[in-house]
Amino acid sequence: MPALAAGVLGAAGWPGAALASAPEFSSVAKSGDRPIDWPWLRSVKGQELPPAHWAGVPAVVVFWATWCGYCRRHNAHLDRLHRSVDPARLRILGVALDRQAADVQRYLQQTGYGFTVVADGAALRERFTARRVIPMTCTVGADGRLQQAIPGEMSADDVMALARLALPAR
Repeated sequence: MPALAAGVLGAAGWPGAALASAPEFSSVAKSGDRPIDWPWLRSVKGQELPPAHWAGVPAVVVFWATWCGYCRRHNAHLDRLHRSVDPARLRILGVALDRQAADVQRYLQQTGYGFTVVADGAALRERFTARRVIPMTCTVGADGRLQQAIPGEMSADDVMALARLALPAR
């Protein structure tokens, strides 16, 4: 649909018209379509996370920022999840989108969160989702494929339910 027509139809209230003119994000994973191409990461604490770190283990990846109030509550739930599961069975990764790594380090010192956090979030987010909502929670199966991209703050119960990813497949 040409952009002008989509804009006119969108203004008239036609559902989906704005989506028809949305750009394609070919590098963004869609649920289950292909494994995530994990880059080599370094946590804000200096831990090296090679792509092999993620192989064969399900993961919960949350994109957030220190200035986001919803993210603060969400991260508290995420930390509880991290402390309740074996990291060999479920990886938890926080991806801070702040521009200054020092802000992220200060935030983590104040909160005492134990889950792994990286501060080079923009490139990693592009591998998961085109959405710009934070917090954004993505689940990755043991096969490395994106299972879900869940926008917005989740309740404590919903975050804790993500522990099911650590259960063996039936």
